[in-house]
Amino acid sequence: MTGNKAVAYKEPGKVELIDIDYPTFELKDGPGVNPANVGRAVPHGVILKTVATNICGSDQHMVRGRTTAPSNLVLGHEITGEVVEVGPGVEFIKVGDICSVPFNISCGRCRNCKERKTGICLNVNPDRPGSAYGYVDMGGWVGGQANYVLVPYADWNLLKFPDKDQALEKILDLAMLSDIFPTGFHGAVTAGVGVGSTVYVAGAGPVGLAAATSAHLLGAAVVIVGDMNADRLAQARSFGCETIDLSKGGPAEQIEQILGVPEVDCGVDAVGFEARGHGHDAKEAPATVLNSLMEITAAGGALGIPGLYVTGDPGGVDESAKKGALSLSLGTGWAKSLSFTTGQCPVMKYNRQLMMAILHDKVSIAKNVNAKAISLEDAPKGYAEFDAGAATKYVLNPNGYLS
Repeated sequence: MTGNKAVAYKEPGKVELIDIDYPTFELKDGPGVNPANVGRAVPHGVILKTVATNICGSDQHMVRGRTTAPSNLVLGHEITGEVVEVGPGVEFIKVGDICSVPFNISCGRCRNCKERKTGICLNVNPDRPGSAYGYVDMGGWVGGQANYVLVPYADWNLLKFPDKDQALEKILDLAMLSDIFPTGFHGAVTAGVGVGSTVYVAGAGPVGLAAATSAHLLGAAVVIVGDMNADRLAQARSFGCETIDLSKGGPAEQIEQILGVPEVDCGVDAVGFEARGHGHDAKEAPATVLNSLMEITAAGGALGIPGLYVTGDPGGVDESAKKGALSLSLGTGWAKSLSFTTGQCPVMKYNRQLMMAILHDKVSIAKNVNAKAISLEDAPKGYAEFDAGAATKYVLNPNGYLS
């Protein structure tokens, strides 16, 4: 039997490379697996040899101990791989295909999937709508920061790259299609970004940089990125963004210095529930980004909210925050007739179009997010550096496909 190593969450602040079973076409019991999913047959699945699998800010929430993730949960929902086995129910995907895996698992059969709401599939997670690989409370599908991974409903879920050699030439860019590029694009689209828009993106991590890249792709006139991390702000400036340093105070005054008015047409929250307040030595204040976006987005505008918010946060700043209950100035949003879009990005709504933009040199997403390939063995170091604020998107290379 082929060996399989994987990156697992051990305890707050610690991940470790462990040995796990080679995948089979059945969901086995294990850390985080919903009991109702144990024994679930997956004849519609394939086994991938992992080409690239990325470290995500959403993984970091678990690694910091800010969720109820159990020890030994195998991490990784940003997966690109080569098909090495197909289940008996797979018709169109073939051995040897290189494919992008949307991070949200969906069945393609339920009402929500048929309405392109693949982030809230009704059939893959017994607890609630929506699922993902290697994530707490998402059904227990094993993560892809491993040599091999099982992908269910393969004919539906997988985005096959049209030419294998071309794909491998652009693999760092294509690796972003599993999550952050569609997620950032979704944030920009739902914020209403279009030709001539002025856009504020809160957060210069990989999703924020992907949202800023997407805003440019959608024709924005000015894209402003706010953060407290100087290196990440420099990365945003490297591809034409304006930036504001939130350690110096809130965004409105700094936006006015750029645009002449203290507001933008469109706002994107790429931070989520671990947000901090503004100013030097600001403390955690999870509603800060949402409230500031309502203040600086023009009346009648929209907020795209791809940043992650949770219903259970053991490290929350107060009892309300521990349940995901934040003190929002909803009256401001109501008075300004603002629209809000939250939740998982429905990756399949965007990933093919973004793949074509990459393959035909319309966008350089890997460069913009400063993607860097590292070995599976270096994953703990990558997690630590990313958590410390590195302006880098770490891409794990379990099987040597990446140069």
